[in-house]
Amino acid sequence: MTPGNTNPAAPNSSHANPAAPPPSHTNPTTPTPGETLPALTIPLTRTLIVAGALASRDYQDVHHDPEAARAKGSPEIFMNILTTNGLVGRYITDHFGPRCTLRKVAIRLGAPNYPGDTMVLRGTVTEVTDGTAVVRVVGTNGIGHHVTGTVTVGVPEDIPEGVPAGLPEGLPEGLPEGTV
Repeated sequence: MTPGNTNPAAPNSSHANPAAPPPSHTNPTTPTPGETLPALTIPLTRTLIVAGALASRDYQDVHHDPEAARAKGSPEIFMNILTTNGLVGRYITDHFGPRCTLRKVAIRLGAPNYPGDTMVLRGTVTEVTDGTAVVRVVGTNGIGHHVTGTVTVGVPEDIPEGVPAGLPEGLPEGLPEGTV
């Protein structure tokens, strides 16, 4: 897809993807070298790109003003590295679960993420030592590789089953019938 194209059928949120499988941390396993993480597909909306820049306090006009971006040689606004970094982190924690710890995120940007395109994140565990896994991550879009790099993640050795410790089971008391 070329920059500036819009897809009216695309969801308005990077979180909404009904076809995507649930995060794999719902059934976490101990990582093994060579393990492939499920792909995460992220629709690249103008809202996602602008909101990511604002949330990371990156007020560079190329991330929110199409005319300024064109004046500086880009065909469209594009995603900033901090938003990409956050999406890579989300990808890893979606897989390894809420008890994992991101220890190091080392990424490099390539082809820009423009609105109207889609980024697909893929990962492969390359190393596992003493409760730490290294994952090679690649994010592609319609132009090519948007992001490449590695993430070092601390993974708890005692992966819990069921409800994490400290969380109540069942529904909260006092909710009216039919509200859940």
